[in-house]
Amino acid sequence: MSTILLVEDDVSFSEMLKRFLERHQHAVTLSYTLEDAKLKVKETVFDLVFTDLRLPDGDGITLLNFIKNRDAALPVVLMTGYAEVTTAVKAMKEGAFDYISKPFNPEEVLQVVKNALQKSTVDAQTTTTKPIISPDTTKVATSLVKGISGASKVLYDHINLVAPTDMSVLISGESGTGKEVVAKAIHLSSSRKQQPFIAVDCGAIPKEIAASEFFGHKKGSFTGAINDKKGHFEVANHGTLFLDEVGNLTYENQIQLLRALQERRIKPIGSNEEIEVDIRLLTATNEDLLQAVEQGDFREDLYHRLNEFSIKVPSLQDRRDDLILYAEFFLENANQQLNKSIIGFSPEVLKIFQNYSWPGNLRELSNVIKRATLLTTGNLIQKEVLPQELSSPNKETNPRSFSTKDNEKELIVKALQKVNNNKTKAAQLLNFSRKTLYNKLKEYNLD
Repeated sequence: MSTILLVEDDVSFSEMLKRFLERHQHAVTLSYTLEDAKLKVKETVFDLVFTDLRLPDGDGITLLNFIKNRDAALPVVLMTGYAEVTTAVKAMKEGAFDYISKPFNPEEVLQVVKNALQKSTVDAQTTTTKPIISPDTTKVATSLVKGISGASKVLYDHINLVAPTDMSVLISGESGTGKEVVAKAIHLSSSRKQQPFIAVDCGAIPKEIAASEFFGHKKGSFTGAINDKKGHFEVANHGTLFLDEVGNLTYENQIQLLRALQERRIKPIGSNEEIEVDIRLLTATNEDLLQAVEQGDFREDLYHRLNEFSIKVPSLQDRRDDLILYAEFFLENANQQLNKSIIGFSPEVLKIFQNYSWPGNLRELSNVIKRATLLTTGNLIQKEVLPQELSSPNKETNPRSFSTKDNEKELIVKALQKVNNNKTKAAQLLNFSRKTLYNKLKEYNLD
C-alpha cells in the first residue's frame, strides 16, 4: 500500500479526497499548513506528496523546494486553479512531477497517482539509466516538449522504443500536430544522430522533377539541368530521410521510391553509375494511407515498407493537459525570435486557451502566440491581442468555424515587414523553408 501526504487547507475537500484515495488502496496522511507538512516529511517516509499551490502560511512551491532538497526522488504533484496554471508549469521546471487543475475528476486523480508512483518505483530501482527523451518540460533541440497527458506519455514511450532501432516509421496525425518534430526527436535519439537529417515536403515537389529531387541528376541530363545535383537520398546518406506528406507522391514516384528502398541503390538522372545509400526512412501523413491503399491510390508494398512501426501523434484536443506547457514554450520561442520579453499570459487568456478547440493544433497555437507576442506592448499577453475567433462564443467550440489561414496570412505580412521584405529572413523567422514561404505567398496572393 502506497503512502500519500495530502497538503490542503480546505478540510472538507481534504477529507473527501482522502476517503477516495483510501478506497483505492492508498494510505493518506492529511496536513493543512506548510509548516506542518514540513514536519511530517521529516518524520515519515512518503511515496507521494499532493499539495495545494496556496497554503495559509506559504505555498506549494516552497514545500516542493523543501522536499527536493531532502529527497529529490519523492514525486510532488501540485493542485491548482485555472489562474495558477502558469505557476504550476514553472514549478514543474523546478522538479514537480505533475500538476492537476481543479476541479478534477476521479479518474484523472487516479491516473496521476499511478504515473507518479510508477516513476517513484523506477527511480528507486535504478539511478543510472536515463530515458532517451529528456525530463518533463525540458526541450530537446527538436522543439519537442515532453507533455504530461496520457496521450503524450504514450507518444514518448513509442519514440523511446523505436529510436534506437533502424526500423522505418510511419508517423500519422492531423495537420499541425508536430509530426516533423517527432521525426527529428527519433533521429536525435538514434545511432545516426551525428549524421544528416533531411526533411522533404512531398506535397511541394512537382511530379515531373520528383526523381531529380530524390535521386539527383547530371549536368545536361534534361533541359534546365545546368549543374550536377545531389538528390535527397544521397544528401541523407548514413543519416535519416524524412518524407512529410508521403501520401502526396504520384503512383510513378511511389514505384521509384520503393525500388530505391528495396535495392538501397539510386541512379541519378543522366548517370550510368549507381550509388549505394544507407538511410533510415521516416515518413509522415495526415491521411489514412491504409484507406488510400484500399482505393488503389497508394501501393500496398510501399505502405508495408514504410510502416515497419507506426506512431500516432495526438491532436492538441487529445492532450489538453499539455496546452499550457506548449503555450509557455511557444512564448519563449517568440520572445527570442521577435526580441521581446513577454513574461506570460493573463488569467483571462489562459481560460480562453483552455476553452478553445484548437483545430489547427500546435501550429495554430504557435501562430496565435507569435502574433500575440508581436502585438503585445506590456508584460502579459492580454485578450485584446488574440484573434477574435478564439473568444467568440459562436466559434470557439466549432472546429470548422475557424481557419488558421487568416491568422497565418497576417503573421506572414508582419514577418515580411519586420525584415524589410527579405523573404529568406522571413522564412527563418516563421520556421518555414523558402519554398514553403513562396508557396504560401502565392496562395495568399502576397507575391
